Amino acid sequence: MKPGKTGITRIIAAAGYSWKGLRSTWQTESAFRQEVIVCLLLTPWIFILDLTGVERALLLASLLLILVVELINSSIEAIVDRISPEFSELSGKAKDAGSAAVLISILLAAMTWLLILTL
Repeated sequence: MKPGKTGITRIIAAAGYSWKGLRSTWQTESAFRQEVIVCLLLTPWIFILDLTGVERALLLASLLLILVVELINSSIEAIVDRISPEFSELSGKAKDAGSAAVLISILLAAMTWLLILTL
């Protein structure tokens, strides 16, 4: 195990790194900003509509999943760009796969909302 912070100090440091990552992604990724705004617009409806606790949890989780996958996709893109700014077929495949993951998470959220709100 590498030396470093332990206990509560490590938890506080990790929270700081997480906040830094959220801020950085917000500042540099327009897709992330758009997805956050959509999530903020939809979230109140989860609590306004007459839904069960499980339905509320599924709707909220489906929105948060989009943000999680977008953060991972942004990480993949940053790493690929750091390795080389030149075009590479493998780099393109990695970026396309990350983008596809975001698309699937959005489709999953849309299907979840559609099924819960229409059944």
